[in-house]
Amino acid sequence: MTIAAIKQLLPADFAPDSRVWIYQSNRPFNEREALEINEQLHQFATQWQSHGTPVKGFGQLFFNQVIVLMADENATGVSGCSTDSSVRVIKSLERQYEVNLFDRLLLGFVVKDQLELLPMAQLAYAFEKGFINENTLYLNNTVLTKQELEEKWLQPVKDSWVMKKVASVSK
Repeated sequence: MTIAAIKQLLPADFAPDSRVWIYQSNRPFNEREALEINEQLHQFATQWQSHGTPVKGFGQLFFNQVIVLMADENATGVSGCSTDSSVRVIKSLERQYEVNLFDRLLLGFVVKDQLELLPMAQLAYAFEKGFINENTLYLNNTVLTKQELEEKWLQPVKDSWVMKKVASVSK
């Protein structure tokens, strides 16, 4: 999946500063699971509310493994309660599909057009053995806005914090 393809899947009518949350599964979902998850995300996004006011929301599964939630706060701000409701949906998906969506030490890379996960502890080894290199696309799941998602979510390792981590471990 290319950056251009991702941009086409994102809602065009959401502001660049729309808030984004990314949850990466520890395994890919099969076709049936992916369809079910996208349906559940769509249902949640269309019913998402903040203090009784509808939130302009979006939810989509990317790479059959990464959930992206987005809220355009120009219409309705997302409160703590509405953020909690989104986390409840994600935790429900975790239970339903027996996956981990909160493991921040599992890093995602696009290798041969496939999402590959790598434990942070194996980063230097993977780099040393050529599994990933400075041009491998890294999923920067710390992006916070739609604009960052479009511009900085998929980035070459050399342009990410991962490069500094590899360099410090390799010394």
